[in-house]
Amino acid sequence: MNMNTLAPDRLKELWHCVERKQLTVEEFYLSQEGLLAEHRRAWERALLLEKDKDLQETCIAELGRYLGCHERVALEEWCRGGVAAVEEEWRENVDRSDRQSVERFYDRSVAYLYDLMWWHTLRDDASPLAYVVALQFAQDHGCQRYLDFGAGVGSGGILFARHGLETVLADISSTLLRFSQWRFAIRNLPVQCIDLKIDRLPSQAFDVITAMDVFEHLYDPVAAVEELWNALKPGGFLIGRFHGEIDEQRPQHIIQDFGPTFQRLQALGGVEVWRDEWLWGHQVFQKT
Repeated sequence: MNMNTLAPDRLKELWHCVERKQLTVEEFYLSQEGLLAEHRRAWERALLLEKDKDLQETCIAELGRYLGCHERVALEEWCRGGVAAVEEEWRENVDRSDRQSVERFYDRSVAYLYDLMWWHTLRDDASPLAYVVALQFAQDHGCQRYLDFGAGVGSGGILFARHGLETVLADISSTLLRFSQWRFAIRNLPVQCIDLKIDRLPSQAFDVITAMDVFEHLYDPVAAVEELWNALKPGGFLIGRFHGEIDEQRPQHIIQDFGPTFQRLQALGGVEVWRDEWLWGHQVFQKT
């Protein structure tokens, strides 16, 4: 990647040019479209399988191959309905006040396979491209060993592994970890998977950790940030999005107040060194 400035910062600078009448609004949005297209290409190059050209088709075919289902139309329908299926599973099975109930849902949910794979096609939402921003940040800071915490279906890890970082995935879902491991194997990419129901994260092992759209799902985000901080090397970086907007379609977003999490980060010596103020609101904290 040849970009010297992270995309949100570049866009913020360009908007300042609009305010100073050095650039038109139309020129700004053309620049934004071009910049996001660069990030989209980086994401697609990482995830596309050999000879594939369309990311949506790749994701659907990959999921079908893993599940042993070759009904293309049905697979796409299930993927498009993933958000609703996850919501239904949650409302039928989860007591959000019971930690075991919450964690059992994530461990067993199959609907999340469809939901996350569709999300990563970028058809409805470009926010997975935050992984591309995180990759550039990691490269710019010479990071070599990477952990994706709450790794989901492994797409972010595939991106980092394609660019040569030693990659570890951690999740509480055995269902998602098995699928992620399979995805790495068919790409001949090395990966280590940590099932958080069974194993703890190694101490001071990682230069960079991402937790993308994870903390709002956690029963105890303060305890999680303590564990992640222990897993970071001194000087390492935690990259995440901490948001608590209520979303009726996603009742599994059980945390809205991240004040205690930020307070614990500060007490642990975490220093915010970067924030996305333009696109998706991710933050980077460094372990001092």
